[in-house]
Amino acid sequence: MSNRQPIIAGNWKMHKTLSEATEFIRALAPALAEYDGVERVVCPPTISLATVSKALQSSDIGVGAQNMHWEESGAYTSQTSPTMIAEIASYVILGHSEVRAYLNETDERVNKKAKAALAHGLKPIIAVGESLEQNEAGETESFVNGQVRGALDGITAEQMADVIIAYEPIWAIGTGRSASGEVANNIIGGVVRAALKDLYGEDVAQSVRIQYGGSVKPNNVVEYMQQPDIDGALVGGACLQVESFAAIIEAANNEAKAS
Repeated sequence: MSNRQPIIAGNWKMHKTLSEATEFIRALAPALAEYDGVERVVCPPTISLATVSKALQSSDIGVGAQNMHWEESGAYTSQTSPTMIAEIASYVILGHSEVRAYLNETDERVNKKAKAALAHGLKPIIAVGESLEQNEAGETESFVNGQVRGALDGITAEQMADVIIAYEPIWAIGTGRSASGEVANNIIGGVVRAALKDLYGEDVAQSVRIQYGGSVKPNNVVEYMQQPDIDGALVGGACLQVESFAAIIEAANNEAKAS
């Protein structure tokens, strides 16, 4: 079995006001406290990052941003820099399909952001994944392979120790549909990890943590956690309720300890 510690990250997307975030974390932190077999991360909207970070100061739950700019500062109205995020978070999601779709994110920009994140001590969670059309056309392998290579261009083998990759088939995000554990594992192992092996060698490929994302729920997380190449989950809707997110973490934690 792998010695990679699983990582479960909750992506709040555009949910929860500042007061709602505070109340939520107050209930969530004790609910997750005992499940230390998995790394636990919450990724609130930027406006709540500082508040959530402060509320979690005495816990071992990590905090991540949902995006960032690659420049340290400058005339980039509405944007948040890696220097700003690094003061209040340890992780940052990059290349999420919604950012790629709605904000015209490109592989080149994801790559710039990943390099900036690493330079400022942040751990990037780099999301990759194909659309339903690409999946049905048999283009999953070539497309996801290209996304991985594009995102990691110029990133060293040493830096990969701080990189997490999330395979999120776009057709499974927020749709209630999800890839089976076997299908997800085949892409994560046969495409994502295979690309890492080609780029960095077997040792690095086997050390990088790769999550699955896309309609992960308490009733299917174990199916993913039992797969040899899946190292956790990037959770969307199910992370917005204390009960469902805690149930996912508990199930993942139990599976990790059992193996």
